[in-house]
Amino acid sequence: MEGSIPMRTAPTKVVASESPWRRALSDFTSSRIAVAGFIILSILIMSALLAPYITPQNPYDLQQLNVLDKDMHPFAHGVDGRTYLLGTDDQGRDIYSGIVFGLRTSLIVGFGSTSVALVIGVFFGLIAAYFGGWLETIIMRVVDLQLSFPSMLIALILLALIGPGLDKVMIAIVAVQWAYYARTVRSAAIVERQKEYIEAAKCLGLSNARVLFSHLLPNSLPPIIVVATITLAQAILLEATLSFLGVGVPVTQPSLGGLIKKGSDVMLSGEYWVSFFPGMVLLVTMVSLNLVGDQLRDALNPRIKK
Repeated sequence: MEGSIPMRTAPTKVVASESPWRRALSDFTSSRIAVAGFIILSILIMSALLAPYITPQNPYDLQQLNVLDKDMHPFAHGVDGRTYLLGTDDQGRDIYSGIVFGLRTSLIVGFGSTSVALVIGVFFGLIAAYFGGWLETIIMRVVDLQLSFPSMLIALILLALIGPGLDKVMIAIVAVQWAYYARTVRSAAIVERQKEYIEAAKCLGLSNARVLFSHLLPNSLPPIIVVATITLAQAILLEATLSFLGVGVPVTQPSLGGLIKKGSDVMLSGEYWVSFFPGMVLLVTMVSLNLVGDQLRDALNPRIKK
């Protein structure tokens, strides 16, 4: 119409889509308890890494021990004027130093065995999901057979056959845990295998290895991360239990389970600090890992509504 004022359309706003990982990070940090658990876990890991620099002695170096300082209660002063914050044991070992060095052993076993078990389990889980058929049947029957036995029983049998030691404990934990990853990855990869981008990758003539590790694996990562966090806590606890039973890490090496075992022998005599403080550190480590794992499960699971 002549003389009419032209209408102006409002400019459309382009909203940038938030990436799934950024959204998962936002969901994770929304829980203060999980963030607190992550901070505590980070402090424990840093303490273990810096063990030689933040402890007054290497508790398993005989040249640094003084038997005159044995069985001292927390905050007691040694013959050389040194203050033992958490007391000493019957050989003059500083409990605080033993805890930090023992925590380092626990984290080495936990992260090392979890990483190896993850690689093995992810490989077999992807193979089973992608190729299917008789290969999937064989792999999953082996997984089912292993998961039908208690983890502790399998670890005890293996250590009875190959003997104790730090590397032997890691082998036993890997043999116990790889099946969890295989089953988890297979379940996630079967869902992803039926999607169109996998069919498109096959139509482009990509090799099976490229489809598996460049397309199928990245989209199956969220459940793997959650299981890794949970099994890490289980690996640390299993190592401590085996050392407590005397079949894990030798007594000549630091271990939280070994300290708890040593303290349990003198608990009734009033020397509570030998096992109490290592037990509390182990408990805090387990709780922190479980808090982080639970929140990761919620953050990486799109079906859970906040």
